[in-house]
Amino acid sequence: MNEPEIRVFCIGETVLDIIFSENQPVAARPGGSMLNSAVSLGRAGVHVDFISALATDHAGDMVMDFLAENHVSTSSILRYRERNTSLALAFLDKHRNADYSFYKVFPGVEEWFSPPATEPGDIILFGSFFAITERIRGPILSFIRRARSSGALIIYDPNFRKSHLAELEKTRPMIIENIALADLVRGSDEDFQYIFAANTAIEAYHHVEAAGCPTLIYTKNKEGVELICPGSHHVAKVPQIDPVSTIGAGDAFNAGIIFALQQENGNPSSFTWELILQTAVSFSENVCMRMDNYISPEFASTLRTKG
Repeated sequence: MNEPEIRVFCIGETVLDIIFSENQPVAARPGGSMLNSAVSLGRAGVHVDFISALATDHAGDMVMDFLAENHVSTSSILRYRERNTSLALAFLDKHRNADYSFYKVFPGVEEWFSPPATEPGDIILFGSFFAITERIRGPILSFIRRARSSGALIIYDPNFRKSHLAELEKTRPMIIENIALADLVRGSDEDFQYIFAANTAIEAYHHVEAAGCPTLIYTKNKEGVELICPGSHHVAKVPQIDPVSTIGAGDAFNAGIIFALQQENGNPSSFTWELILQTAVSFSENVCMRMDNYISPEFASTLRTKG
């Protein structure tokens, strides 16, 4: 008998990214951290549902069409009428890293989605500012807790931006609560510097472990990746590249983790972490070489061929 197909649920905000280089707009892309991951997974042939909210305006219609074209289920997306789809302005510096200005709108309702029931082995990815927004946090946590009880694997990415530092004292307890619900936390060195003033992977892991999560994947841009879990500490190098844009690199890394995990039926072991990290790095590298937020269709086709 065939194994049941593992489903992935990505929960996060939807924005339209407008990308600037040398103060000139150069691209517009459907964005949002979890949307970016969902699109990469859809292109890679993974059964993925995106749980979000966006307006019934022209930008929202464009995003919905884009998700459908990239094999992402939109059945759990709320369409709201009273406001416009959120925007993110991304300004690339000389190193092709982005500084963001956000213009975010959330629907004026609390109980706003009814996602399908999860099953053992399903994978949930959540995070970013969407997961620490009080007016929508209740139903998100309710779903995460139900999924965790059902045997789903929970992955949390805080994706905490510098622009949110003014709200850190208010939001840090929520971040810690999210970490406690996760089986795996993936965050950047900047995330943990901002949130906990942690400057190394070991320091960051102390906070993650204290909150109740056993596994941390700590990314350090061009300096590599570290994975820490009970009894293991893996270090992975990353290729030295000249990126076109780093927007979506971390989101693609998350998608690579999930793609590798679902190849392993959601059960990582000490013998497969190296492969999981290698896959995640390859996803991230592909995104960095393009003015896009997701892996390319060409790269995705090589994954399906290998599978």
